[in-house]
Amino acid sequence: MDKTKMADEMTYYELLEIERNATEKQITKAYRKKALKCHPDKNPDNPNAAELFHKLSKAFEVIGNPKAKAAYDATLKAKERARLRVQAYDSKRKKFKEDLEEREKSSQEEFNKDEVIVRNFEREIEHLREEGLKILQREQELMKQVIEKERQKQESSTRQDNDFTPTPKLKLRWKCSKSDTTNGGYSSEILRSMFRKYGDIENLLVSSKKMGSAIIEFRDFNSAKMAVENEYGNPANPLKITWLEGIGNPNVPTTTVETQVDFKSSPKNLALERDFETLVMRKLRQAEERKRLCEEIANEESR
Repeated sequence: MDKTKMADEMTYYELLEIERNATEKQITKAYRKKALKCHPDKNPDNPNAAELFHKLSKAFEVIGNPKAKAAYDATLKAKERARLRVQAYDSKRKKFKEDLEEREKSSQEEFNKDEVIVRNFEREIEHLREEGLKILQREQELMKQVIEKERQKQESSTRQDNDFTPTPKLKLRWKCSKSDTTNGGYSSEILRSMFRKYGDIENLLVSSKKMGSAIIEFRDFNSAKMAVENEYGNPANPLKITWLEGIGNPNVPTTTVETQVDFKSSPKNLALERDFETLVMRKLRQAEERKRLCEEIANEESR
């Protein structure tokens, strides 16, 4: 930095190299000494000598005058206070900046730590999810096995129960002489047409051995119940309807039960006829039960 530039930054006291509390005599003496030393005529080779001499003269004009010196001193004090305030502000700002940077750094470190923790948790969750999926698959497989065993057990139990479950069978009787070729006005077609209004008829057997007798089987007990309670047949030759099988069901009303068919036939023919009838009914019931179980299993799997 050259002397001219340095002189621009110096106070008048620094230019004259004296203290601020110097007296007028000391100020004058210092000016004369510096002015003689820096005079342009004595420094022909220094291009800055004239400017420096001018600054020395200006400094003496101000601080050599007591009133001007007082104003100049007040200005210096104000500048110093301002400098100190700026310095304090800069110091606070620097401290604030440093604190902010430190907090940001700490926050970033914490954020990085949290990211690491989150990634670790995500990996752990994914690992546990895969294990959970395997456990779920095993549980679902066990559930299927349990359901299959229960289904097989239920089928076995149903087959056993079907051997003992009574069916809604009714015995029909009416007056008919042995020589009556119309069987008392009741044929298989007439009886089926008469009873189908109460529900689906599974089987209808008009006895060929004993005139005026037939057995009818309904699909459900309610249909058989309504037939017992409401059907009377031809008023000129009314029907007598009694329960043959099915009295054990709670939906069936208490009434007279006939436990055997009164056909005029040999014991051997009667047994064959009843066995064939029982076999047909059993197969029909088993088919219905299989259909119901398949529907239940399909519903369970869909849920």
